[in-house]
Amino acid sequence: MTITGRLVALLAAATAVVAIGVRSWAGFWWINGVIAGVALIDASLAGSPRYLAITRTGATTVRLGEGAEVALTVINVGRRRVRGVLRDAWLPSAGVQVTRHPLDLPVRGRASMVTIVTPTRRGVRRPDRITVRSSGPLGLAARQTTHRVPWEVRTLPRFSSRKHLPSRLARLRELDGSTATHIRGQGTEFDSLRDFVQGDDARSIDWRATARARDVMVRTWRPERDRHVLIVLDTGRSSAGRIGTGTRLDDAMDAAMLLAVLASRAGDRVDLLAYDRQVRADVRGRSVLEVLGAVSDALAEVEPELAETDARGLVTQILRRAPHRSLVVLLTSIEPAIIESGLLPVLPRLTSRHTVVVASVADPRLAEMAQERGGVEAIYDAAAAASATAARERAGATLLRMGVTVIDAPPDLLAPRLADTYLALKSSGRL
Repeated sequence: MTITGRLVALLAAATAVVAIGVRSWAGFWWINGVIAGVALIDASLAGSPRYLAITRTGATTVRLGEGAEVALTVINVGRRRVRGVLRDAWLPSAGVQVTRHPLDLPVRGRASMVTIVTPTRRGVRRPDRITVRSSGPLGLAARQTTHRVPWEVRTLPRFSSRKHLPSRLARLRELDGSTATHIRGQGTEFDSLRDFVQGDDARSIDWRATARARDVMVRTWRPERDRHVLIVLDTGRSSAGRIGTGTRLDDAMDAAMLLAVLASRAGDRVDLLAYDRQVRADVRGRSVLEVLGAVSDALAEVEPELAETDARGLVTQILRRAPHRSLVVLLTSIEPAIIESGLLPVLPRLTSRHTVVVASVADPRLAEMAQERGGVEAIYDAAAAASATAARERAGATLLRMGVTVIDAPPDLLAPRLADTYLALKSSGRL
């Protein structure tokens, strides 16, 4: 049995009356005993919360930052009406704002209530327990019990770069020949012949076809399909750095999902690897309709590992998954210490066989600090920011000299620039 605020208020009022009017210990104990007895009777008349059948339905997956509905259905299978409060408790990271719901169920009555889950972290979010408090007719006391109703809401990575997908798909259709625009490049597939128009590359003229026709004929080409794209996420210590409201790894995941969808729509085979000192996520051989779901699900519970990434092990894992020429996109941090001591010694093993793109999340705060003036502390901050930016630029230049395409962009620009780089490589025949 539990007591309510109404019982406490009644006891306080009765005690005050006795203290002022009667001024007797016997009267004090008598009035409080009567009230306690009434409270016990009130609790015995309350409907039993044990005889409630509770089930959950609703969403099982949600994107980080978005809301999902999980419904509770409560049926009173007892012999008395149940009036009171139901508390549906979740962990704080589930982002549930309203956990208490009023309850008034007659015998065989049914009620439904919706909990809005808005997770603040990736991974699996589970409810704790359901507590039901059934009050008596007078509201002085209540009967309380807890129920365990298991449920899981899997929180997938945020995919805010989805808004860039339509424009990149339109460009992809142009490259693929779905519109009137055709391109020519090394490693592309022959598509058809058409009349020469002003602006066409003279190298695309088909002289044999021109000799047979009255007009100058040119060859049109379309990008090769069924290429292999391997997206690699570095989940080591550097990926834990916070930029804005998230981590570098969160922004890298967003860019990886946009590239995975775009490349799969282009007809390429897309695989994904997340690695630090061991494999954290591995997605292979998924179709165009499955790739986004598979990548999102695989990355849902991946968190940064607070240890340096094993660069040799990473390259070994890449070569094991990509034995033939592929596009390898490595999402890591372009920090001089990480690049020089970790990646540079083993990078030639990749560049000799694959087309390599290194993409990194740049902290926009560095650019802001570099522009600050006004005091000694601000000047020191600006100097430190300029030094850090110059070091990143030197590391990027070193990678460029080794034949690597480098992308260093702030969080909101990383995903679209990576997509544009992929389209540029495809249009130029380097993929």
